Amino acid sequence: MSRDSRYDILFEPMPIGPVTAKNRFYQVPHCNGGGYRDPSAVAEMRGIKSQGGWGVIFTEQCEMHHSSEIAPFIELRLWDDQDIPMIAKMADRMKEHGALAGIQLAYSGINGPNLYTKEVPLAPTAMPIRTFTNDPVQARALDKQDIKDLRRWFVNAAKRCKLAGFDLICLYGAHGFGIFQHFLSTATNQRCDEYGGSLENRARFVAEVVEDVRNAVGDTMGLTLRLSLDEMIGDLGFANSEVRDFIEMHKDLPDLWDLAHGAWEDCSGPSRFKEEAAQFDLVTGIKALTSKPVVGVGRFTSPDVMARQITSGTLDFIGCARPSIADPFLPKKIEEGRIDDIRECIGCNICITGDMTMSISRCTQNPTFMEEWRKGWHPERMNDKGPSSNVLVIGAGPAGLEAARACAERGYDVALAEAGQTLGGRVTKERALPGLSAWGRVVDYREYQLSQKPNVQTYFNSELDAAQILEFGFEHICIATGAHWRADGVSRQHVTPMPIHPDMTVLTPDDLMAGRMPSGAVTIYDDDHYYMGGVLAELLVQNGCTVTLITPCAYVSDWTNNTLEQAEIHKRLALMGVDIQLNRGVTAIGKDHITTNCTYTDLTRDQHTDAVVIVASRLENNAVYTDLKNRQDQWADAGIKSVKLIGDANAPGPIAWATYAGHRFARELDQPDIGDALPFRREIAELARD
Repeated sequence: MSRDSRYDILFEPMPIGPVTAKNRFYQVPHCNGGGYRDPSAVAEMRGIKSQGGWGVIFTEQCEMHHSSEIAPFIELRLWDDQDIPMIAKMADRMKEHGALAGIQLAYSGINGPNLYTKEVPLAPTAMPIRTFTNDPVQARALDKQDIKDLRRWFVNAAKRCKLAGFDLICLYGAHGFGIFQHFLSTATNQRCDEYGGSLENRARFVAEVVEDVRNAVGDTMGLTLRLSLDEMIGDLGFANSEVRDFIEMHKDLPDLWDLAHGAWEDCSGPSRFKEEAAQFDLVTGIKALTSKPVVGVGRFTSPDVMARQITSGTLDFIGCARPSIADPFLPKKIEEGRIDDIRECIGCNICITGDMTMSISRCTQNPTFMEEWRKGWHPERMNDKGPSSNVLVIGAGPAGLEAARACAERGYDVALAEAGQTLGGRVTKERALPGLSAWGRVVDYREYQLSQKPNVQTYFNSELDAAQILEFGFEHICIATGAHWRADGVSRQHVTPMPIHPDMTVLTPDDLMAGRMPSGAVTIYDDDHYYMGGVLAELLVQNGCTVTLITPCAYVSDWTNNTLEQAEIHKRLALMGVDIQLNRGVTAIGKDHITTNCTYTDLTRDQHTDAVVIVASRLENNAVYTDLKNRQDQWADAGIKSVKLIGDANAPGPIAWATYAGHRFARELDQPDIGDALPFRREIAELARD
């Protein structure tokens, strides 16, 4: 297949100062949960994108000086020369297939609590540190000598970047996280000297640093400046109008303008709240203010939308973070005319949770993300087929679909047995809920891939029992039969079933997704704390119910703080009229009421309700697996070599956990038993010499 001519414009070489990108695909800086702790894993992840055809590839933010760091969050560090080998390894892997290697230098200022280094934070104006965890720390205002020092530190860092082999340096001033935004914004710059007051004065520091760095690295590296298109905090913030004024005043300052949107949650909002190209209005017209190229983001997954960004004169480069995670080979697939093979980002933001929880990131669509080095998993190539011939996968949810796809890719004959009449399991049900339609791409991608493989046969209406499985003669059995929501309240508050009156209408998410809708006053008891409780509240309001949401947590959908959507969820529900009761549990469900308790005082009160929706924990659908295990003495005669329980049927979790489980099953099939050995590689810090 060959490239569609409509997309030729995406593959034009583009200069960025003294260097040239081979195309317009620009992987903007993005976190990954690895940083300085897992540098080889991060390097290999970026190197895979080089294979995938990206023209520009950036690191995540890199702390450029020890006086500003954001522990416990794990990003890159470039504090002194000891860090050069680590980042050089990344630059080498990025450039291996012709991409430009970029590094994002960050001085966090008002966002850096310095919990690790114990240095006093420095910022344009003295004020409390702004972090996700409201650390009780304040920053000291930079004096004139501090500013001179900070300029020198940027130069030192830039020289190290040049030694490490990078082609581009991004100066970070977006999302509220970078010192350049802190100087530019009147919310964080209330100085009365030549660095404060007018926009010209507030812009002085960034202009000085760009000149300093350019003088230091000469004409060998391109300099980019990352800014927020609008700080989104009102009159005091660096608003879109001032951003435009700043760019017009300093039109030739950087070699490229890298434009993002507001805070991180504005820029990387999930698909539930943000459509593709959501930043179009904010960025439109900026290109006319400068002769330098402009890159913007917007969870771009459609090559048609990408091409329109260029042909309309809106952008010069297509900036991608999450789409580059979901499919590192996105550019190559467009170039080769394989549009249907793109694993489109679903905008669930599970990738961001790796950074927020200081752990290795995951991707729902791409289970190989961050496992490229640790496990040797390549997103486009499976390991060779083993000695066996066939696999029976039972259950066509996200785990079963990925297991079937990946096993078929290895060369096994696969039979996929689904008890129902559709593919997708929980994803097919959840994609119909408010805001979750993009999640259906998990099914769509795998359904298409399976349809292209002659070694896969799918059987619907096939709820199998152990006796039937033993008769079929398959060598390997993969059981991915999913899970179902409990109706008895067992989760975190209750470890045993709560008292429930038989006359009360009690429903679960499964009931609502099956169309069984209550009426009148409905109470949602959310002891799950991810997205489901909030989504069902929306659904019930849309169906005319009066909704109360009760949760033992201090936040609605508490875990979505890690997916950058918690505040938007609360705002939406409140505006819809949902009565939100935080820090309250449910102790009993009566005939026409519930009894709730304060999670701190345990004081109780009764309140009327016509129905209760319990969003608690899930029970594994593992009966057929248990039955097969009990008949293990019959496996050999039936030709069965292995039986594996995976996904929600093994242990319920987010969809990304299910696709990972399916992929891991396929990778490890017919592989040697490693016993107690660690199933992935890791890096161990070298002990200092005494």
